[in-house]
Amino acid sequence: MHTGGMMCATFECSEEPKGAFVVAKEQSLDNLWLAQTLYEIGAVQFGEFDVSESAAKSPIFINPKKLVSHPMALRVAAKLIDQEVQLALSLRRPRAHPFEVVAGIPVGGILLGLAYSLETSVPLIYPRMQPQGTGMRGIEGTYAPNTRALLIDDLITTGGSIVDTAHFMEEHSIIVQDAVVLIDREQGAYHQLKHHGYNLISILKLDVMLNHYHAQHYIDDHLFERCITYLREHQAPERPPMDVADLPPISSFEPDDDDDAEE
Repeated sequence: MHTGGMMCATFECSEEPKGAFVVAKEQSLDNLWLAQTLYEIGAVQFGEFDVSESAAKSPIFINPKKLVSHPMALRVAAKLIDQEVQLALSLRRPRAHPFEVVAGIPVGGILLGLAYSLETSVPLIYPRMQPQGTGMRGIEGTYAPNTRALLIDDLITTGGSIVDTAHFMEEHSIIVQDAVVLIDREQGAYHQLKHHGYNLISILKLDVMLNHYHAQHYIDDHLFERCITYLREHQAPERPPMDVADLPPISSFEPDDDDDAEE
């Protein structure tokens, strides 16, 4: 799988109001630039945070939804997602399947999915997994039966929400085989999704981000080691070999054994 620090794009922007986040004209952008930007806008914080039911506190908190207040940075994120997805589709042994719509996972995935939709003109849909106000449980947006959807989310930890969303979409005659996330916290999501028959594409991995912040002296050796140790000790539980019954109902993608390993 292609990971952070390699994909790049040339991006132009016009002037923004004073105080707004500004991307330099003709700036070459890559995944590490996005990691840097997330830190600068306060989307990455270090301290003591309750991020799960575990008694252990996480030394790092990530909130990619802060991108919505920085439209140029959000647009860059959408461009990088598009490049990563196109790369996965174009390989001789594709690592993603063709799709007709992008499906945003509430809430961060809807915001990111909308940016991606505007960038690529791919229609957006999203699930309403519980009734809300006048909205019934179901899918918002227009789609045909057996439409193929690419799931999109801003952050993934163990993968449970993506698996649940994929099953919900399949209940509504939408085929899901791949998911793309902006940031993978690397706490077992890749293998969890693989167990359920889904492929994960990540734009940034947390260890890449931590190494960048450490190299830039934003965090010291002690905090860096604390973060790495926390990720190593808080992994999703191991899964037994997948039964045939666990497979998604429709799949036309059969990767070679060489493609199963995460690069």
